[in-house]
Amino acid sequence: MSNIPLLNLLYMLVPLGCVALLYFVWVGKKGEILFATLRMSVQLIAIGYVLVSLFSTESTLYLFALVVVMVVSASLIVRRNIRHKDWKTYATIFFSIGIAGSLNLAWVLFLVLELENPLDARFVIPLAGMIYANAMNAISLCAERYEKEKEHHEMEKARSIALKASMMPQINTFLAVGFVSLPGMMTGQILSGIDPLIAVRYQIVVMAMMLSSGAMSNFIYMYFSVRRA
Repeated sequence: MSNIPLLNLLYMLVPLGCVALLYFVWVGKKGEILFATLRMSVQLIAIGYVLVSLFSTESTLYLFALVVVMVVSASLIVRRNIRHKDWKTYATIFFSIGIAGSLNLAWVLFLVLELENPLDARFVIPLAGMIYANAMNAISLCAERYEKEKEHHEMEKARSIALKASMMPQINTFLAVGFVSLPGMMTGQILSGIDPLIAVRYQIVVMAMMLSSGAMSNFIYMYFSVRRA
């Protein structure tokens, strides 16, 4: 796959700028999308340099530290979006993402992919990023919905509604893939010249691990949330 010139990357600021303007006019939050875009760019550039360093050193300790940072950051982002921001809630979020995500990550690395070195950073970091980010989004939806629903329903009913709402985007993705959309990883592999049938296998693994990690994170979070209530 050919490299993308820097100027071509800047072209993407045009549609983002239009969206940011409309978002400001309709929602009233100025600069939110532009700030998010700037932060996204800085973070990706930073992680690019980190990965270059990590791939060259092959340090297991460095790799583990980066995974921990992912879980900590994901948990803080979830905590930011809910009303109850006490440390018990944060610990529950951290535990849910960490356990569910790590179990799925280990399952894929050690069992599914049959890698010569399962702790190869070139596999661990991209997969961990997808897993923990997906768990983060799932718990964000679940926790926020649960807080609202338990004001109007019993805890079990609120839990059921929250779990269903948080899983709906991923279930819809499962139903739509192949007919409505081609997932990002599969598209990237095809663009880089990989056989589409091989890309399909990897995409099935990715989608299965993402739904599993998101659902398991939700189940763990809701279990402890209901017990603490």
